[in-house]
Amino acid sequence: MSKICLITGASSGIGRACAAIFASNGYKLILIARREERLNEIKKELDAPCICIKADVRVHAEVQQAIGHLPEDWKKIDVLVNNAGLAAGLDKFDEGNLMDWEQMIDTNIKGLMYVSKEIIPLMEKNGKGHIINLSSTAGKEVYAMGNVYCASKHAVEALSKGMRIDLLEKNIKVTNIAPGMVETEFSMVRFKGDQDRADAVYKGLKPLRGQDVAEVIYFSTTLPDHVNINDLTLTPTAQANSYYNLRK
Repeated sequence: MSKICLITGASSGIGRACAAIFASNGYKLILIARREERLNEIKKELDAPCICIKADVRVHAEVQQAIGHLPEDWKKIDVLVNNAGLAAGLDKFDEGNLMDWEQMIDTNIKGLMYVSKEIIPLMEKNGKGHIINLSSTAGKEVYAMGNVYCASKHAVEALSKGMRIDLLEKNIKVTNIAPGMVETEFSMVRFKGDQDRADAVYKGLKPLRGQDVAEVIYFSTTLPDHVNINDLTLTPTAQANSYYNLRK
């Protein structure tokens, strides 16, 4: 019987790459994102059974409806990839934009919580499961003008630890994945479509690709039942941490 993987933020970047690698390894997929046209494109590309759901993880009612209306045989979810997340703006705290703050907190923290809250009871019913939360090197250390984004990813780290403790007796694995620089739409979103600023983030070095992170995420699900990766940080070879990198 095929396993089922639910991926949030599946319309681009790491989420889209996760959809491809899990599909190629025989998983059935539930893909959640706000951009329906992107989801339909991905569904056509994948050689796997797939349910695509247009929903905003920031809206609890939409999450409840999305999960609640799944067919019963699709509720036996083996893997949840909490990938939906973003950075908005890069400002000193006292100059920060309140709408940017709320968008990051609502997506990166509350969205992860809303989805997990709906999926965990299904995993408990199945007697097992694996939750993978996408954090960041920004969840390990705070960098200048990263304030609220870094805080949101520190929250993901704390939630991952808390889930791992609370779900221990439920036989549900929890893995925290913390990538460094990944060239996706991340910087375009952060800089609100400013292509030059987005390109400058990766200038002079080779960043990770979404596929690189997806391969690590998939690998974490292939280990024996008694083995779990609790926390894993990955960066480009040219990046040491959130502060130091080598540009040529």
